[in-house]
Amino acid sequence: MISVVQLGTVDYATGLRLQQELVDLRKAEKIGDVLLLLEHSPVITLGRNAKAANVIASTELLAQRGVELFECDRGGDVTFHGPGQIVGYPIFDLRGFATPDGRRKTLGAVEFVRRLEEVLIRTCADFAIATNRIASLTGVWTNHEAAQAKIAAIGVHIARFVTSHGFALNVNTDLSFFNLIIPCGITSKPVTSMQHELGHSLDLNSVAESISRNFGTVFSSQILWVDTLDALLGRTVGVPLQPPSELRKLHKEDAGAWA
Repeated sequence: MISVVQLGTVDYATGLRLQQELVDLRKAEKIGDVLLLLEHSPVITLGRNAKAANVIASTELLAQRGVELFECDRGGDVTFHGPGQIVGYPIFDLRGFATPDGRRKTLGAVEFVRRLEEVLIRTCADFAIATNRIASLTGVWTNHEAAQAKIAAIGVHIARFVTSHGFALNVNTDLSFFNLIIPCGITSKPVTSMQHELGHSLDLNSVAESISRNFGTVFSSQILWVDTLDALLGRTVGVPLQPPSELRKLHKEDAGAWA
């Protein structure tokens, strides 16, 4: 079973602290698998393989645009998180996930990333956006023959079989923020969003619901919507397969509640 919690807007430092707390609890088997869905206030993150030169904006310009800068232990290079983008942090124990034929197995890092890509490919398809993978590149890309564009980035960390960090799907993201960096160190392909592809903005909660459903399908797991972190830690009970009666508006919730 995967418990899904929507957190609203969370600054990156708080997101890191929350992930570490949940990773520790998952390693101690005090909680089950958890998927956090949230937005970050504007931030550029540098993964373990990042080159500082891929942040091309000056410190002054970053300050003018209200963008923080963080180094982190996920895989990958440089990326941007911000409003209008759904960030997902799966805190999963990779031992014992189901295979298509019903057996249980330990997922390797590559298979885990491929499954994350599949979740995002299916989610984009739910909104009539055709996407695919590109050999040797991690993430999800539009199918335009002339210029494939990256719509979702993936970068994970795995320790003692427990995952952290995850993916970022550009929904209504202001794509001009990506001009501050060389996204993932790739100069030959642009970045896009669901809004850009469809020509209109989308309801973030509808996209979050699609992501959650597709996690259930791809990981062969039941989905448990959980209203709060307190509920996640066992003080109340969520409702299987149904979202909360009033889904959090990812773009409106007070981040201070999660500090």
